Amino acid sequence: MIGDSESASPALCRLQLGGELRRLRLKAGMKSAQVVKRLLWSPSKLTRLEAGENYVVEPSDVMALCEIYGADPETRALLDDYAAVTKTKRDWWQSQNYRPIIRPGLKAFLGLEATASALHNYESEFVPGLLQTEAYVRAIHQISHAALPPDDVDRLVSIRMTRQEVLLRPQTPLKLIAIINEAVLRRQVGNAAVMRGQLSHIAEISTLPSVRVQVVPYRLGVHPGMAGPFVILKFPKGAALKPIVYLENLADAWVTRRETDVDKYEEAFSDLQALAPGPQESLSLIHTAIKEL
Repeated sequence: MIGDSESASPALCRLQLGGELRRLRLKAGMKSAQVVKRLLWSPSKLTRLEAGENYVVEPSDVMALCEIYGADPETRALLDDYAAVTKTKRDWWQSQNYRPIIRPGLKAFLGLEATASALHNYESEFVPGLLQTEAYVRAIHQISHAALPPDDVDRLVSIRMTRQEVLLRPQTPLKLIAIINEAVLRRQVGNAAVMRGQLSHIAEISTLPSVRVQVVPYRLGVHPGMAGPFVILKFPKGAALKPIVYLENLADAWVTRRETDVDKYEEAFSDLQALAPGPQESLSLIHTAIKEL
């Protein structure tokens, strides 16, 4: 359990609070239906609290749950502090400038990404979001969101670039392992100059101690990532949060916490890591792609 709520982000407080409330409920031997019936809540209210999806958590709700679960005074005080943080602080993506254009699934992911200690990402078509250049991002959005006003495209680009700050956190930068299909290097997004700048950026940022990039070359044939891209998020040990998988498609984006699902994706990622060439050989593949543009 993380005890320094004052320095914690609202996103981390929501996740930690939700995880602790679920732990307390299970320890008390209670089912969700019993709790919501006793408090006259809707089932979705408790589900959202335990999933850390409510941007603002009312301390009175937390205290009501603590009372039912028989939480000790220390736990009550800490969870009350976490709830207070959600009412007094805001994460950057909750600003009025960004909220109207962020889909609910992405909002959930932003909170997870901002609090994660490590991120394992396999991408088959696009450069991983945390490695994209501004020109590459803009070229994608100008095609995929052609109907959007230019100001909204600017906001989407800004969101993507702001997300990348997790890689440069002074004390605890996000540990990123990115595995990309060779098609990502070969598929031109924007013009040749945009693509050359993008690949050069990957080569440069992969030199950071906290970043590892591997490429799955065509010659390897069938591989465990052919079912599609995915992201596995891992959290600080003190947060007591289990890994979560993030998935998205044209219609929606969502996370799965189901252990059997997470295990499948972790196994697939481990297999990809073992199958793909190491960072040095992968870097050579990137440089070859740059020369052939």
